[in-house]
Amino acid sequence: MKYNKPTLPIKEQIAKLKERGLHIADEALATRYLSNISYYRLRAYTFPYQNNHEENQPFKSDISIDDIMALYTFDRQLRLLIFDAVERVEIALRTQIIYHWALQNGSHWHLQQHLYKDNSKFISHLASLQKELNRCNETFVAHYYNKYTQPSEPPAWMSLEVTSIGLLSLLFQNLKSCPEKKAVTHHLGLLSPDVLENWVHNFCNVRNICAHHGRLWNRRISIHLNIPRKTKEPFIVNKNINPYKLYATLAAMVYCVQIINPENSFKERLIALIKNCPKDQLKEMGFPKEWEQETFWRMN
Repeated sequence: MKYNKPTLPIKEQIAKLKERGLHIADEALATRYLSNISYYRLRAYTFPYQNNHEENQPFKSDISIDDIMALYTFDRQLRLLIFDAVERVEIALRTQIIYHWALQNGSHWHLQQHLYKDNSKFISHLASLQKELNRCNETFVAHYYNKYTQPSEPPAWMSLEVTSIGLLSLLFQNLKSCPEKKAVTHHLGLLSPDVLENWVHNFCNVRNICAHHGRLWNRRISIHLNIPRKTKEPFIVNKNINPYKLYATLAAMVYCVQIINPENSFKERLIALIKNCPKDQLKEMGFPKEWEQETFWRMN
């Protein structure tokens, strides 16, 4: 089947939305919205409110473009908040990995093949790390190459400092079970390295959605979160939740950030944002009923 849908001027985009049942009181304002946020991007936010099995995709309920924009703005604020949380986890994880393995295995431990489980992955990850070093413009990396010839690559505290969280996650997963891995895991309040590996992988997946400005609020997360039975500190009690919904990821992020910095305001800001979620969309994010009554979510 050939795709032959024509390009619509904004005025006709507005007419189509109104024809489908979306309330638009101020067409000038709607024109401004659609001039800066594409029709197709907003489609991700109108989709849940439309009957998408019908050819004209009519809106199923009484909804306005202001409602859609409120949801869009909420999702944007949620992405920005998550970026802040992932940054804290990423820096702490990076610091702990570099520190513990370097103490036991020296400055260039990341180049030691025997520390890793899968040799083919080790080679692949090392190649990716080299690419990241080649394109980085950090002065400390340039200084190393200008001053030192042996080893040919910078030490772990330089090399892993410039790598992406995605590659860091893969390196950590491939490291063999050892006291260093347990130490990093315990530092982040978890008891099983497998759980930490899963959480970081999940966080990377969510971060990538945020980095590409993707829809997040009702997203099905492809990396399902491992919900541990036990943790070093109190975690959510209700574990009968969807591991592929955002609630599970947010709970895990709050837990890690609280461990890293108990005085942080991430949980407070997240709760304030969630309580203003438009169009009663908490269920779409996987929030269980009375979630805020759990001790884990209460503000001290």
